[in-house]
Amino acid sequence: MASGYKADVSVEEAWQALSSEPGASLVDVRTSAEWNYVGLPDLSKIDAPLLRLEWQSFPSGEVNQKFAEALDAELKKRGSSRDAPVFFICRSGARSASAAAAMTSVGYSRCYNVAGGFEGRRDEEGHRGTVDGWKAAHLPWVQS
Repeated sequence: MASGYKADVSVEEAWQALSSEPGASLVDVRTSAEWNYVGLPDLSKIDAPLLRLEWQSFPSGEVNQKFAEALDAELKKRGSSRDAPVFFICRSGARSASAAAAMTSVGYSRCYNVAGGFEGRRDEEGHRGTVDGWKAAHLPWVQS
């Protein structure tokens, strides 16, 4: 177990599980600003939901104290069980690890952190989205 949750997985492993495991969900814990300006994973071609719930509020950076309660309610509403796989993604993998640990602590047994996140770490020129992460792996994504 990695830091209080099931495991870190690559973006490719997350995509494969989301594509093939019934009941699997992806939770994007970035801020609304990131969703709007940077883009979102696009799961429209597979049978898996993308849930959006901020781990930290924008612009304050304050941790959402109601995160676990709100996500638990949303997952229950969707008929998801506590042993269904839940993948957490953020920009580079730090906030999503915290979110995965939080949900594990309230009884979800298969919480995974998507290592590399949506944009990954910076390249030599200081840009994200080219080295690792969802975008660099050329997985489907959309931008508003």
